[in-house]
Amino acid sequence: MATGVFQQLRDRFKQLDPSALSELKSTLSNWLEQNYNQLPEVQRQDSNGIMMQYFHWYIPPDGKLWGEVADNAQALANAGFTALWLPPIYKANGGGYDVGYGTYDLFDLGEFDQKGSVRTKYGTKDELVAAGKAIQAAGIQLYLDVVFNHKMGADVEEEIEAIPVDSNNRNQDIGGVEKIKAWTQFTFPGRGDKYSSMKWHWWHFDSVNYNSYKPGDGTIYRFKDKRFASKVDLSQGNYDFLMGCDLDMGNDQVREELKYWGRWIIDTLGVNGFRLDAIKHIEGDFFSDWLDHLEDYAKRDLFTVGEYWTQDIGALHWYIGNSGGRLSLFDTPLHYKFYQASKAGGFFDMRTILDGTLMKEQPAFAVTFVDNHDTQPLQALESVVESWFKPLAYALILLRREGYPCVFYPDYFGAHYKDKGRDGNDYEIWMDSYKETIDKLLLARRDFAFGDQYDYFDHEDVIGWTRVGTGEHPLAMAVILSDGPGGSKWMEVRKPNTRFRDLMGHIPDPITTNENGWGEFHCNGGSVSVWVEESPLRIFLSKISASVLGNLFKD
Repeated sequence: MATGVFQQLRDRFKQLDPSALSELKSTLSNWLEQNYNQLPEVQRQDSNGIMMQYFHWYIPPDGKLWGEVADNAQALANAGFTALWLPPIYKANGGGYDVGYGTYDLFDLGEFDQKGSVRTKYGTKDELVAAGKAIQAAGIQLYLDVVFNHKMGADVEEEIEAIPVDSNNRNQDIGGVEKIKAWTQFTFPGRGDKYSSMKWHWWHFDSVNYNSYKPGDGTIYRFKDKRFASKVDLSQGNYDFLMGCDLDMGNDQVREELKYWGRWIIDTLGVNGFRLDAIKHIEGDFFSDWLDHLEDYAKRDLFTVGEYWTQDIGALHWYIGNSGGRLSLFDTPLHYKFYQASKAGGFFDMRTILDGTLMKEQPAFAVTFVDNHDTQPLQALESVVESWFKPLAYALILLRREGYPCVFYPDYFGAHYKDKGRDGNDYEIWMDSYKETIDKLLLARRDFAFGDQYDYFDHEDVIGWTRVGTGEHPLAMAVILSDGPGGSKWMEVRKPNTRFRDLMGHIPDPITTNENGWGEFHCNGGSVSVWVEESPLRIFLSKISASVLGNLFKD
């Protein structure tokens, strides 16, 4: 998309009140109506792309993930996945044991002996490059996790003049200028000047929360003559500082180094896009400028999704507009809807399941998900969607027109790990695999989820929708689910006198539509049924293992 189109929206949003939700929504909608066809293809309805988050917090630190990615890439493509989001690929403070969010050296992809290891938690640079090639050879897009908010694990301490601020209101100073000593100098002794000669010092940051002169006090210190970024989340007065050494995005050398790294990583791995970490803590204009620069360099669209963790839908509207429509965002409000519904034991009003979500209000910019590495058991934002509801949640994100769905690694492959909870006790966690269920939904998305969508969100338990196909993809589908007792709905599929089967295998008997293309479709309690045309389904299933898709045809 031409950068001028983005700039038009940015300029409009500069004139708006961030709290004026209706005006934010209408401005975005009007802009999108005019520029929809210029969005990256994966953001458009009926593109039917599917992303997988190919990691979780507790992936074993054995350096084998990149090899696993390479081995599984073609099978994932065959299943229907079109993009993989990889974990942070560079060396972090914890070396070979670090998930990657404690960024140390962006240019060490598992090549240099730093932080106690050569490889990262996931493998070596050579293994990463091989995995990237396997992903793209399989026709899958490669998205990298970008952590620009902070750096950790500095090599040298520096003395700095700084001002302590109130952690609950960072706009409030709680003392005068004082000298602190903090770990802010990054020299990268294992890498030296290879790939980049820049060494980081205190002036490349604006704040820290560690002072060697007062160890353990946890005070946040803003450096003298520095300001927190203004276009950030306003929690705690100003939520620029999150952890570690907070990057000063107003520093020209910092901005240019991050642009240089972006060019380098495109040349090194040929990436197709990015997942941006913790964007609500980073100056809101930075990533628009960064992406403009990288797309101009790469001469192609780079799909980008940001993590702005909030249930405030207004804040998400504002960020999308302020970025000029540059970024999609993870639909955090939708995740919490799924979480609440799963905890309600059948007493959630399913008519409202999409209310107040990006999926409903800004679908072209919504990356939908059920769970992720932050919400999984024992993690900081633990809010796990309960097992019984996960098939319903995945049907909602995989089989509707709205949003770009993301499947979480443990939901597909399962996971087992141990860790301490917030109460200090030890826990052993088993996360179930829903691969069989998700594979069926992927099949439905690939072959049946096209065309106009008719919604039947008219009952507090039982809801449904249909997809009626297009000229190019003429097959129809009806989806019905319930968080309470089973039920049925008359729904239109525009297929007169046609037999449909439940792809999920929950309802054994077929149904036949009437002469007007309507049918009465059923589902069991606490379950989802996906009704697809029987005749083409037989052909599809003949090419797939019966052990995966089950015995759907008994007559």
